[in-house]
Amino acid sequence: MTHTQHEGLSRRRILGGAAGLAAGAAAVATGIPASASAAPATHAPDLARWRRQAEHVTITRDDWGIPHVVGRTDADAVFGMMYAQAEDDFNRIERNYLVSLGRLAEAEGETAIWQDLRQRLYIDPEELKRDYLRSPSWLRKLMQAWADGLNYYLATHPEVRPRVIRRFEPWMALSFSEGSIGGDIERVPLTQLEAFYSQREIPMTDEERGLLFREPSGSNGIAIAPSHTRDGHALLLINPHTSFFFRSEQHVTSREGLDVYGAATWGQFFIYQGFNARTGWMHTSSGVDNVDEFAETIVTRADGRHYYRYGRDLRPVTTKAITLSYRTEDGGLARRRFTTLATHHGPIVREADGKWIAFALMNKPVEALQQSFLRTKTRDYEDFIQVAGLKANSSNNTLFADSKGEIAFLMPQFMPVRQDRFDYRKPVDGSDPATDWHGLHSLRSMPQVVNPRNGWTYNSNNWPWTAAGADSPKASDYPRYFDQAGENPRGPQAIRVLSARDKFTPQTLIEAAFDRYLTAFARLVPQLVAAWDKLPAGDPQKARLADPVGLLRAWDFRWAAESTATSLAVFWGEALWAPLSQAARDAGMSMWDYLAERATDPQRLAALDAAVQRLTQDFGGWQVPWGEINRFQRNDGAITQTFDDSKPSFPVPFTSAQWGSLASFGARRYPGTKRYYGTSGNSFVAVVEFGPKVRAWAVTAGGASGHPESPHFDDQVERYANGDLRPVYFYPEDLKGHVERRYQPGEE
Repeated sequence: MTHTQHEGLSRRRILGGAAGLAAGAAAVATGIPASASAAPATHAPDLARWRRQAEHVTITRDDWGIPHVVGRTDADAVFGMMYAQAEDDFNRIERNYLVSLGRLAEAEGETAIWQDLRQRLYIDPEELKRDYLRSPSWLRKLMQAWADGLNYYLATHPEVRPRVIRRFEPWMALSFSEGSIGGDIERVPLTQLEAFYSQREIPMTDEERGLLFREPSGSNGIAIAPSHTRDGHALLLINPHTSFFFRSEQHVTSREGLDVYGAATWGQFFIYQGFNARTGWMHTSSGVDNVDEFAETIVTRADGRHYYRYGRDLRPVTTKAITLSYRTEDGGLARRRFTTLATHHGPIVREADGKWIAFALMNKPVEALQQSFLRTKTRDYEDFIQVAGLKANSSNNTLFADSKGEIAFLMPQFMPVRQDRFDYRKPVDGSDPATDWHGLHSLRSMPQVVNPRNGWTYNSNNWPWTAAGADSPKASDYPRYFDQAGENPRGPQAIRVLSARDKFTPQTLIEAAFDRYLTAFARLVPQLVAAWDKLPAGDPQKARLADPVGLLRAWDFRWAAESTATSLAVFWGEALWAPLSQAARDAGMSMWDYLAERATDPQRLAALDAAVQRLTQDFGGWQVPWGEINRFQRNDGAITQTFDDSKPSFPVPFTSAQWGSLASFGARRYPGTKRYYGTSGNSFVAVVEFGPKVRAWAVTAGGASGHPESPHFDDQVERYANGDLRPVYFYPEDLKGHVERRYQPGEE
């Protein structure tokens, strides 16, 4: 899956043509006049200013297409960083800001209006403009450079036609600051938001109720101390599990001390997961409970005004008018106006059992953006903790390592103090002042692991109570709200590989990250085999399932592309999962515990029957190598791809993280396909060694470019599937012999 046939294409065509064609096609399909989505006219003073700044920026593309951006100042580096991102995938940048600004419906129509409303309950453009003005001057410079870099790209690429945002303003960067709202807002179910504000009953979807088989969203991070490495250098595994092509791999440097490498979410001007010469950080989605619902008791007076009880008082419910635009079928724009409601706990997002539910989460965009950028310039653990003192990370754990040999596991720094007698996993009584948040926890008062005696720490989106083996924090020492995730099968797998040796090297850490053992099936399959063993000799099911059970009985619980047992086990696990998800939820148990402890023998055997039948129906037999089913396919640069069994694809040997694989490939069937195609899981993977000079190895799902014409659209697929990480070119001398092109923004 390479594109060497396109080597003769001009860079402008490769980097800009696909985006322009995609936007043009969208305009034609919706009847939008071409001029409506054309790039705006650029004022001469702006263009002159952008050109002057571009003179202080150099972009070097290595032989994998990774941009190495060097600027005179941090602002210059940000300018070049955003220009390079836009070259690689402007469409994803714009879409991220349509989502974060609550303007997605302007591109996708009225069906997105409720997602926009949810966002605008917390993101107010006028407030963000005021936030921008009160930001520190150094941060305003970076936000201005962010907007200028994107606008200069649009000015120099008139063939690229934005769907909506034709000019980026500096304050817009505050809407997408990672850690201010992040994924927290997605816990608000859109059906119930619509039900409340449209005043009609709408049932929750199975997905909102947690009943669908769903690939875990999250990540793995591992930090290993010098005491447990062969060469006495700290090691860090960076292994985010996100949707594919979610981040841009970049190296960004300035003369003001910025020198950072890693993955930046499209449209953001900081490396989110990465490293510099002295420190490295990996974020994993956290299971802490720092987003709460308050059930408000409402009193409506004769004049129609609403009040809510708070202690002995009645407080007025505040109202706010929000007007949203959406694209109509004829390509025009229409508007809808909403009067939204809120209490001091937060906006009202739904109704339940006669109570209005207010949703409270962190919303500190200025502090969040500061913390996100400043951590990339830290020099050691002390420095990192000082930046963490901004307490503007709400959704992510952190695995940390540095060149001094220090390692750490940290929880999100935004943690409200609450009374543990209340169960914040459910809506709490908003009329009781005792349920309110009472400030924030100090960093020292939260579960953490710093330089553990055992020599390693990890997180796999599970609880913190096993983060460092015997040196982990104790659950009994902390309020319940520090964990609502519990354990998952990747946790025991991480402990298993970390306990297997005490002299890690970068290569053995990579091998551990791609270890093939599936802990969930090691627990569940023996129960299936035992259920078959109990069947009487004359039972038709015993004869029918004898060979499939025999295959699983002999299996070593390790994934492989050629493994037929992996295919059978995955299909069996999915067939067992779906009908029991509601029962597990009702019992308050994790799916893995429920399947192991509550599933019945008849249910286990029926699921195997279903798996055999489905494999036979789709592939002509039940003994199918896993690599024939589990595939990576990248047909085009669309954000949502259409998969096709008749088109080229590549086998991927690892499975979903659901079954305990640290290396994750979230794949399923799609309309018209029999094969599984991956869309999430391992995305950017890196291993970093902090020696006298930092060394790193990395791989990105697919490739660095979002344009099919580029040779870097899918040039990393084989390395990705094989866990074959490539050397990172961190120092200028590393780039020698690996330079594809060096240029300044605006040059052809």
